Parts: sequence; C-alpha cells; structure tokens
Amino acid sequence: QVPLVESGGGLVQAGGSLKLSCVASGSIFSRAVIGWYRQAPEKQRELVASLSVAGRTDYADSVKGRFIIAADNAKNTAYLQMNNLTPEDTAVYYCNFPFKFNPWGQGTQVTVSS
Repeated sequence: QVPLVESGGGLVQAGGSLKLSCVASGSIFSRAVIGWYRQAPEKQRELVASLSVAGRTDYADSVKGRFIIAADNAKNTAYLQMNNLTPEDTAVYYCNFPFKFNPWGQGTQVTVSS
C-alpha cells in the first residue's frame, strides 16, 4: 500500500481560500470512500470531509458550508476546496480511505493568520 500524496497547503489570511489536492496510486475510489482529515497541534486527527463513490458527501460541523470535497477519478485525485478560512482551520491536512487506511502520507500544512 502506497501513501496518498497531499499538496496545496500554505499560508493564508483569515477569510481566504485554498484548494488541496490528494493523489492516489490507483483509483481514488478504490476503497469506496475518500476522506480528508486534519490534525492541529496537540489535537487528535479528525475527519473533516468524505466523498463516496456514489457521490455522497459528509462534512464535520466545523467546516460545513465552507469546505467542498470533490474527486476526479480519471486523475486519481481528490480535492478539498476550503473557503472562508479561520485560524481554527490551521492544521496539517491528510487524505486517506476511512474504511481501509493506507499508510499516512506527509500531509500538507495549512496556516491561517488572523
């Protein structure tokens, strides 16, 4: 099993937007569901968004209405569009398969300044 590769993080001011990408070595829907996670300093990793092969999306309450998860199966890539960012969104963001994890990748750092 090969870790997924995340990219697209950076430093942004509060209210700004970022779009993260996650590339898998095979089909992004090979495990039926793809998810985006984040881990803030001294906090547990949490699932913030998921997308099923059937098109169902689920979001954590903290990001609902601001984040959008999408995928392009032809490119083996999942995306996380993050809008109206707040300092509380600062974290390392990861993608993985919620029902059968791959090894975790390095993630991509998102820092939101106030």
